[in-house]
Amino acid sequence: MAESKKQPSKTNASQEQTWAMLTHLSAFAEFLFPFGNIIAPLILWLIKRDEFPIVDEHGKEALNFQISVTIYFIVSLVLIILIIGIPMLLAVAIFQFVCIVVAAIKASEGKVYHYPLSIRFIK
Repeated sequence: MAESKKQPSKTNASQEQTWAMLTHLSAFAEFLFPFGNIIAPLILWLIKRDEFPIVDEHGKEALNFQISVTIYFIVSLVLIILIIGIPMLLAVAIFQFVCIVVAAIKASEGKVYHYPLSIRFIK
């Protein structure tokens, strides 16, 4: 008997997109506990990266961006001494929020999103 190649079902692709989207949105866990913006995407990525290849790619993007943003927040906190840190904190917070929402939307559409100003720690 001839074997037919299995194509991903629509349900499986939908689940993959949902998990990719949740990987980005999980960064909002920073409002629940310290460093939640790194820990929550890391957990989702580690759990689902072998099951869904797209989640592997989106998870790396989300983690790289959240680590980068955390560094930007720390630099801004230090620069509060020079007063410039206060507007920088606000700018980084707005930038982070907008980028997370855009990345989640792109992931739900099945597209890859590369965050701007993201340092590539995980390749």
